[in-house]
Amino acid sequence: MPNTKSAEKTVRQSATRHSRNMWRLRSMREAIKDFNEQILHGSVQKATDSFKVCQKVIDRNAQKGVIHKNQAARRKSRLSAKLKAKKAVAK
Repeated sequence: MPNTKSAEKTVRQSATRHSRNMWRLRSMREAIKDFNEQILHGSVQKATDSFKVCQKVIDRNAQKGVIHKNQAARRKSRLSAKLKAKKAVAK
């Protein structure tokens, strides 16, 4: 339990930031799930559009500090490899 007013404020700020970060992570995971669904069952065009959305969400989360920039780069690289493989199969 916080003992001072500033400690109480810090607890409130921490809770707010935590809930915001969890929302951002959830939206990123949902975008990635949508992309994976398009890779499995959708067309190349839909997968490409979904990939662009994923990139934006991942970059935004890295910029905000929700995930590390190297983790963002790794996730985008893996998604890009999946998209490239889908395009190769489609040809």
